Amino acid sequence: MTSPSFVQKYNVPGPRYTSYPTVPYWDEEQFSITNWEKSLKKSFIETNTTEGISLYIHLPFCESLCTFCGCNKRITKNHQVESPYIEAVLKEWDLYCDLLPETVIIKEIHLGGGTPTFFSIENLEYLINGIFKKAVKAPKHEFSFEGHPNNTSFQHLQKLYDLGFRRVSFGVQDYSPKVQEAIHRYQPFHNVAKVTLWAREIGYTSISHDLVFGLPFQTIENVVDTIEKTKTLQPDRLAFYSYAHVPWIKGNGQRGFKEEDLPKDDEKRKLYEIGKLLLAKNGYHEIGMDHFALKKDSLYESFNSKQLHRNFMGYSSTKTQLMIGLGVSSISDSWYSFAQNVKTIEEYYQLINDHKLPVLRGHTLTKEDLKIRKHILNLMCQFHTSWENSIDYFDEIPSILIQLHEMEKDGLIQIYKDHLVVTDAGKPFVRNICMAFDLRLKRKAPQTELFSMTI
Repeated sequence: MTSPSFVQKYNVPGPRYTSYPTVPYWDEEQFSITNWEKSLKKSFIETNTTEGISLYIHLPFCESLCTFCGCNKRITKNHQVESPYIEAVLKEWDLYCDLLPETVIIKEIHLGGGTPTFFSIENLEYLINGIFKKAVKAPKHEFSFEGHPNNTSFQHLQKLYDLGFRRVSFGVQDYSPKVQEAIHRYQPFHNVAKVTLWAREIGYTSISHDLVFGLPFQTIENVVDTIEKTKTLQPDRLAFYSYAHVPWIKGNGQRGFKEEDLPKDDEKRKLYEIGKLLLAKNGYHEIGMDHFALKKDSLYESFNSKQLHRNFMGYSSTKTQLMIGLGVSSISDSWYSFAQNVKTIEEYYQLINDHKLPVLRGHTLTKEDLKIRKHILNLMCQFHTSWENSIDYFDEIPSILIQLHEMEKDGLIQIYKDHLVVTDAGKPFVRNICMAFDLRLKRKAPQTELFSMTI
């Protein structure tokens, strides 16, 4: 169990490191669409034929607002919005394909949201078929989508399976009616059971459930009950992550309850520790940060073979250097640069209709950024990093190790001459360890309201 004193000591605001540099520290003044296009082409030429690319498609519509959610979404019950949005996404895809010198090979697709299953089967089929009018599937592709248990139909699952999808993630959060009422996510267990069993019957090879700890009114009994129910369905992998309470960023959507309704510090950490013990007891192995998988799942296999990757889509068992994000607010990653799309649907439509990439902002990585990015990826994916190779060394490493000395004394890491290892006790604090390597965070005094708490 994590020491309560460590929770008090290290529970500070910090990034989740789906990228480095993190979005608030992007150098937007040095970024340009022209430079983004150059880095896009460079990365594509380097890797398209060897590993293919990843595609993230953001589908932002939801019928109701979940007050725990920090995603970019548009709440509506009007399904007439589906077709215009998909047409715009396909036009954006055309803009990218026109920039690239050869046919795109797609290794990975992820449909995120919002609620991808807000869209009809016919529109989802039209979207995927439209993508592949100018692309081909990699031999070992991995396509996944996020499904809402309340509106994912058997037909959704079957059609997406027929289109090549083999992984689906269902948002569960917590089964307590009181918690569900607080977060405005009314979702009975039988809905989750139904879609999970359908997916297994159809042939999906990886079914994931997302669970959250630290929600309003959530108790240890709630977490135990949720995991016990989850155990009966045996999803192949799980995300069990901390609720990020950032209402100052996400607006009224995260003010559906009072601050005092949230579990605090040690109380919140106990929810995680109990959950983690129960997951281990039921055969789930900790993978990276806040993720767990059965031995048969590809996430476990990639972690063991040191192939686990992390990007804006989260943890992935496949790695591509180039990821293109389509749709409102999506982020693209060429490895050398990041580019984020505009955040409102109206502005997105306007730019697409003007035949312009709908990019709002971005960042071009420096040589130093690329080195630090590699170390942070190593820590987040493998719980260790090394500077044995001179190309991975940079001048600030000695001062970083001095800063980490306290964590070494606390038994959270082990520091050697040319590498660092995160101990089992240190895994809950991996975000804090990464922060020591984050030179941009250090050079620009962090604003505490940018980030959720690390624990």
